[in-house]
Amino acid sequence: MNIFRDKKMVMIKRIVQTFFLFMFVYVLWSTTYPLTGMIPTNVFFVSDPHIMLLTSIAERVLLPGIAVASVMLLLTFIFGRFFCGWICPLGTLMDITSSFKKKKIIFQEKFSKIIRKIKYVGLFISFVVAILGIQIAWILDPVVLTARFISLSFMPTATLLFNELFIFMIRGLGMYGKVYDIYRTLRSSVLGINVHFFDNTGMIVFFFVTIILSSFFISRIWCKAICPLGAMYGLIAKRSLLARKTTGYIECEKCGSVCRMAAIHNSGNSYTKSECILCMDCLYTCQGQYTKFEFRYPFVRQAKKDHIEAANPTRSKGLSRKEFFFLILSFFTLTAFRKKNIKLPQNAVIRPPGALDENEFTDRCVRCGMCMKVCPTNVVQPAMLEAGPEGIWTPKMVFKIGYCEYNCTLCGQVCPSGALKKLPLVEKKVTKLGIAAVNKEKCIAWAHNEECLVCEEHCPIPNKAIKTDIVNVGGKIIGRPVVDKSMCIGCGICQNKCPIRPDVAISVKPIRY
Repeated sequence: MNIFRDKKMVMIKRIVQTFFLFMFVYVLWSTTYPLTGMIPTNVFFVSDPHIMLLTSIAERVLLPGIAVASVMLLLTFIFGRFFCGWICPLGTLMDITSSFKKKKIIFQEKFSKIIRKIKYVGLFISFVVAILGIQIAWILDPVVLTARFISLSFMPTATLLFNELFIFMIRGLGMYGKVYDIYRTLRSSVLGINVHFFDNTGMIVFFFVTIILSSFFISRIWCKAICPLGAMYGLIAKRSLLARKTTGYIECEKCGSVCRMAAIHNSGNSYTKSECILCMDCLYTCQGQYTKFEFRYPFVRQAKKDHIEAANPTRSKGLSRKEFFFLILSFFTLTAFRKKNIKLPQNAVIRPPGALDENEFTDRCVRCGMCMKVCPTNVVQPAMLEAGPEGIWTPKMVFKIGYCEYNCTLCGQVCPSGALKKLPLVEKKVTKLGIAAVNKEKCIAWAHNEECLVCEEHCPIPNKAIKTDIVNVGGKIIGRPVVDKSMCIGCGICQNKCPIRPDVAISVKPIRY
């Protein structure tokens, strides 16, 4: 039995899709303090050639993830766009959404040829911009989009809802006993994640939900027209070793009508190989089992090439690999004009520990949200325009929400691109994020001559970066906080714990403030 002809492949594919979706969620869910997952937290990101390659080009560095991403490209050359149809979490969610609508909008073949070129243009633009030194791969990459939504929106909401549901059942309905035991078990495992909230996530939710809902009307429209990762895989898949064939074919046109990527042409005998995601719908639909997938080998004589490519030699093949790479190479002359010393508002935000220089940081960061997800105090938040357009959704420190835990280095550990360096704990403890400054007009001790040393008490520096200035005011001994700038690392706990609200009496300023 040829397994690539068996209709059971559809069921196998669905099982594999479900498995990888759960794995993706598990990796993100286990990215918390402390790290408890058995799988590397950056495994899905380093295996993404779109992110790894464009980031490496933009920053002129060879990221470690390039090796893993190269393996994915090699597997694509063998199997075709298997990632899109079997592994991609966004693709799986779109397939689930699409399954609820029986009748889908089917594009005409000519229109399908037009819209599928859009993603190649987008990929080309991303390459050109990367050559100029700006990394924009994070905007449309499906892995990053899904991770950002799940980490910053879905998980906080789901955790909060489950937590509140159990509290209502226990306190409101008096369901103690086994329900309380289950709750305690979940609190020490699944629900043990802090219920974090993140600013500026409305656009993330809107963008992601729009993509998912679009597949309810048009199957995989994102994959057909926009996805840059799919475009990259498509360029390699054009010459993949695994190919679709039809034998003893009767033109019933059923396979073409069910193809979710509109890759099969009207005749059914030919298809656009770069668009096939191996969904196996054509196998399931073909009642006579005329359709199969077989490996072909590069050394096969030209006369024996399969009829998939020969069936319609005059049809448009879209953007060829040679054309694409010629366009890319033609722009390498622009490297001399690479973005240099562009002045960004570096003093507008404070970055997490281990952050690269601002220009390099905004190019290297892929906006995956992992550093925000793993932060135990929720201090790491997504930025909008505070650091300029290039800084959208990059991590920033918001000390009114949390503070940088003195004994934590997790944000650097989970960063997949190296935008945040993996700092040893000893080095992290002396890394300056900013410098605290006391507002004497608001400080209780300075302005009202009342005892208050909350900031000094919480300062984690062993020798205290916040000193106490003892003064005698009208016979009353008062201790006033004074910041030792040489020792302060700007962790923000003093600002977070200051009792003065809403405007605190001590705040952390960027180093070049």
